[in-house]
Amino acid sequence: MTEEVLIGGYTRRIGKGIYRGTLSPETATITDIKPYITLDNASYLAISKQQILYTVVKEGEQGGIAAYDISGTTPVYLNAVLAAGAPPAYVAVDETRQLVYAANYHKGEILVYAIQNDGHLVLANTVQHTGHGPRPEQASAHVHYTDLTPDNRLAVCDLGTDELTTYTIADNGDLTKTATYHSEPGFGTRHLVFHPNHQVAYLLGELSSEVTVLNYDANTGEFTAVETYSMLPDDWHEANGGAAIRISQDGQFLYASNRGYNSIVVYRISDDGRQLTAIQQMSTDGEFPRDFNLSANDQFLFAVNQNSDNGTLYHRDAQTGLLTPCQKGLETPEGVCVLFR
Repeated sequence: MTEEVLIGGYTRRIGKGIYRGTLSPETATITDIKPYITLDNASYLAISKQQILYTVVKEGEQGGIAAYDISGTTPVYLNAVLAAGAPPAYVAVDETRQLVYAANYHKGEILVYAIQNDGHLVLANTVQHTGHGPRPEQASAHVHYTDLTPDNRLAVCDLGTDELTTYTIADNGDLTKTATYHSEPGFGTRHLVFHPNHQVAYLLGELSSEVTVLNYDANTGEFTAVETYSMLPDDWHEANGGAAIRISQDGQFLYASNRGYNSIVVYRISDDGRQLTAIQQMSTDGEFPRDFNLSANDQFLFAVNQNSDNGTLYHRDAQTGLLTPCQKGLETPEGVCVLFR
């Protein structure tokens, strides 16, 4: 059975916004990658169960989140909630409360939107982060991730303050700070994924190019560090930035992307989820892989390279977790987000 793949991207050079292609498992190829929705700065995407696409968008001097009904053959624009300044960097859907969360990196804000009956969005809440870290990239708060924990709290990564904050969420979108985990200074807290056991999470540091294994206590909402692992080989000493992080559905393998070393690092996960062993560094055959994702059954991994405008499809071995390229040189103009549907 084929899968649809959506690719969100910037529109600074040649990108048109959101592209759509088709993954065919039988031929191990992605075909017919074409513009799907033309809009500026579609840098992150999320889809609700009602088949509403929520996308980051920029309109003139304003930025925000736009909603499109993609249940039919042609996407239908619903609305956009915009504010002056830079747009967000992340968007996620809360099906239980019918909320959407966004992370505004440049403003250091958490944004909460209420989903209306027809999928439209209305701004419900804004929470401002403050603070800074030791590195030049950390002069102020930079919220980079806003998504749910397994017990339906909100986990927020702030690259500027090296913090991972847990919030309790009210049905109307009000947030109450529950706990804060502090990474090592200069870690650059960026993205987070949870193990299927719900007791362990993996925190990616953009600035340090590291992954920290965390214990998660659902009773308190607190994270505590177990161990930190490098994303790079020992002989790499040039610039690099960690980007995306994903986990296989069976909880046996973890994947993260390097921008600079331009690779996907593959880790084997111990049975309890608390130890990682790096088993592969797979080139993305391009420059600056900001995002990648796993197909619905984890059979394939698709990575897009922002600066070289190309994508690579890999077959993933379910037993070993290792990646093998099966299609290179796919045109993905300014691609920075991959979403299988």
